[in-house]
Amino acid sequence: MQRRKSNRIRLFALLAVFLPVVSCGSGASAESPPPETRQTAPQEEVWELPDKDGSRDNTPLCLVPSMDGTVVLKNELAEIDCSNAAEGYIFARYLGENPKVKLLIQVEGGKQYYYDLPSDGTPEVFPLSVGDALYEISVFENISETQYSLAFSDMLDVKLNDPYKPFLYPNQYVRFDKDSEAVKEAAVLARPADEDLDVVSNVYNYVIQNISYDMEEAETVESGYLPDLDEVLATGKGICLDYSALMCAMLRSQQIPARMEIGYAGTAYHAWLSVYIDGIGWINGMIEFDGKDWSLMDPTFAASNGDDFLEDFIGDGDNYSLKFIY
Repeated sequence: MQRRKSNRIRLFALLAVFLPVVSCGSGASAESPPPETRQTAPQEEVWELPDKDGSRDNTPLCLVPSMDGTVVLKNELAEIDCSNAAEGYIFARYLGENPKVKLLIQVEGGKQYYYDLPSDGTPEVFPLSVGDALYEISVFENISETQYSLAFSDMLDVKLNDPYKPFLYPNQYVRFDKDSEAVKEAAVLARPADEDLDVVSNVYNYVIQNISYDMEEAETVESGYLPDLDEVLATGKGICLDYSALMCAMLRSQQIPARMEIGYAGTAYHAWLSVYIDGIGWINGMIEFDGKDWSLMDPTFAASNGDDFLEDFIGDGDNYSLKFIY
């Protein structure tokens, strides 16, 4: 596997940079860390993709969500196609005339996931991120400013066929298909790989070397922002949601389960990701692997902060608080 520095294999975890303000999931936001915490990282050697054919098949496989119409929850204002809930997703469609609509997916007595729902009747796919659970699916219409009224609600008992499927399909946050440039680039990056861990390393190194943080977008981003992955690749710029979604799409197209994770890093609202590697399990949060042991690492944060500050900030991971998974 290609190494970026010394004998350590840099994987990923917090693939993002702190945002001044970003709205996602629950709509929470936070200020970026004070300027005095930002330092210049030492220069590292430039990573290059190995020029060889690996033993692992790099053919993209993009799963396609479908509305089969076999299990549908609906009223006059909303339609929820649950035909493939066991695959880890549902389709939702608004049938009314309100210009601003929200979808709520809530585990009974637990986590709440709010999404913007297209008001023009376009069906949208949403993940069942919590896995096996009893979900309440609700649609809300805006009545004034931040006030909404309930337009539809029903319960859905979900038993997944495969616990990793929600993190292989595209969804509203991680949007891709077989024609996406991200999928094509992932196939190139996976070509030299002998195993999934090689693919993760290659994709990670490519993204952090070719995508720069877009401060202008970070300062102007509005609530409801969704990544456009081909635009991110074309411009070579993005914010934390873009970094996370891009890597997730690339890895999912290579049949490596990847979760977009959103929460807090310190006081900053932040997006990162985790992957599942067969034989290892979920690589959660901030990870570095030295060939023997796993330890915490935040590579994007590391790119703009000195080692001493980075080590103090990351510590045992308590500074990172996961809120939502997509």
